[in-house]
Amino acid sequence: MGWGNKRLNEAAAVCAAQFPAIGLGWWIRGQLGDDHAYGSVYGAFAVFALACLLVVAPLILPVLGLAHALVQVLPAEALAHRVAGRLRGPVWAWHLLLTSLLGVIWAGVALLLWDWPFTTTAPLFAALGVFPVLGLGWLRRRTRGLGAIWLPALFASVGLFLLVFLGGVLATVTGILREYEPPALSAGQLAGVWRGEKGAVLRLGTGGRAELTDLPTEAEPGSVDPYAESPFDVCDGTGTWLLDEKGGYDPYADGPEGRPGVVVRPAGGCGEETYWRIGGTESEPELFVPFGDPDAPEVRVLTRD
Repeated sequence: MGWGNKRLNEAAAVCAAQFPAIGLGWWIRGQLGDDHAYGSVYGAFAVFALACLLVVAPLILPVLGLAHALVQVLPAEALAHRVAGRLRGPVWAWHLLLTSLLGVIWAGVALLLWDWPFTTTAPLFAALGVFPVLGLGWLRRRTRGLGAIWLPALFASVGLFLLVFLGGVLATVTGILREYEPPALSAGQLAGVWRGEKGAVLRLGTGGRAELTDLPTEAEPGSVDPYAESPFDVCDGTGTWLLDEKGGYDPYADGPEGRPGVVVRPAGGCGEETYWRIGGTESEPELFVPFGDPDAPEVRVLTRD
């Protein structure tokens, strides 16, 4: 079946309407499970960032909606009409089945090309076709002008976005969704060799002794060029360390207590006291520190040998 301008607009509109809500849900889930996050997922900066995205959304969403319609929803509709003509059954039911199947196929392509996890992308890509199919069925019974197509899609998009946002807040407050909690490690568990990118090594010895090799460290005031790529010093030598279980030394803490971490104090005049926050899991712990602008930091991560 041919796709006229009217049908393309309908498909693009219903596809575009779901992307803000899906993107918000994906972002909230990622932030809650991010072991390197150090701000609230619902904080002022997060809300500001989302508001900026909504400003540019009218320019991006129609393009994304059209692309999604052309690769999944409209081909499934064409196949649904042919299959329903031969095997009988309602077209909308075949449309739902085939658009979900196409989503699974695209998840397989993503696995082969970009190694995306199939168990996650397959259900998501299949679900991406459900709302557009239902939306097309609703639009088919309404007037056909462009305003009657895109205006309901706009209202639906805003409604879905607010629903996901409020649902995320309520789920977090009630404990259904839990924010990430770092592993509780003792000083004995932290002792050992930690390695990072560009040859960075931090050896935490017993008795509070530390050895540093090419380790990113908080810079002394005025020692780093504000236009330099790296907002930190890179230090070698020795120093001391201690476990801060309550996060009292955490410079990014909003209150008197921050996130548990390791305080490393270099000796020899290179760098200053640096707070390495504990992340990862009990079996695969990590130490990390954000350097530079708190709103757009450069995060360095150390993993244990």
